[in-house]
Amino acid sequence: MPENTNCAGASSCTKESCEGCSSNRGSQITKEPANQFSNIRHVIGVVSGKGGVGKSFVTSLLAVQMAREGKRVGIMDADITGPSIPKMFGAHGHLVGDERGMYPFETPEGIKIVSINLLMDDEEAPVIWRGPVIAGAVKQFWSETVWGELDYLFVDMPPGTGDVPLTVFQSLPVDGIVIVTSPQELVRLIVKKAYNMADKMHIPVLGIVENFSYLKCPDCGKEIKLFGESSIDATAKELGTRVLGKLPLNPEFAKLADAGEFCKIQNSDLTEAVNVLKNI
Repeated sequence: MPENTNCAGASSCTKESCEGCSSNRGSQITKEPANQFSNIRHVIGVVSGKGGVGKSFVTSLLAVQMAREGKRVGIMDADITGPSIPKMFGAHGHLVGDERGMYPFETPEGIKIVSINLLMDDEEAPVIWRGPVIAGAVKQFWSETVWGELDYLFVDMPPGTGDVPLTVFQSLPVDGIVIVTSPQELVRLIVKKAYNMADKMHIPVLGIVENFSYLKCPDCGKEIKLFGESSIDATAKELGTRVLGKLPLNPEFAKLADAGEFCKIQNSDLTEAVNVLKNI
């Protein structure tokens, strides 16, 4: 296979080989058209540089918070091989469709959800697909779903900087991303990877949410920093972005998510994030 170390003028450079290349700023990629029965004002990506930081939790919390603000909200579960959004909201069964397209599941609070788990006969069956097939499914969630009128569509992406984030950044009209991380010193490297990918694709970074910031002692109320001192403020300052919130590790949140009752969660730690989203 010929090397393609220099895109400028390289004879081996093709559209396929250059997608995602640092020299490709995304300006020549045609956005995927939305379903004709959808009108979505803002698309917000929720990303993380690594797994296990609670990205789906933050996606869901942002959706619930914005719905409480009176906004019309949807969640596209783009984590195809590890979908968790339906479980958190108690969404089960098959999505239905007609000649207009596919209709999302809607919670009692009006949050619309599309996920691969709502299209499978067995929720526990693994999705063993290669990257291009997964990317194609994400495009279908956008173009073949009758989202209707939405103020915000939150896209819960898998961790890392692979096929799905690249597809979303190139194919959807993303207004900005929220980066989710945890307090360890390692996050500086991880956050930078997600930030730099967005920068190369000309996607605005709205800010960073730190999850698992502390655990509050149930007896004395003292904040216990299980992962040590946070470096998120210094990292945000270095990158020229803002911290949108610091979320505690709360066993009650996990119980509600496991019970499919995520909409009952009460949390005020994302006030800054809500304010930023309302002003984009």
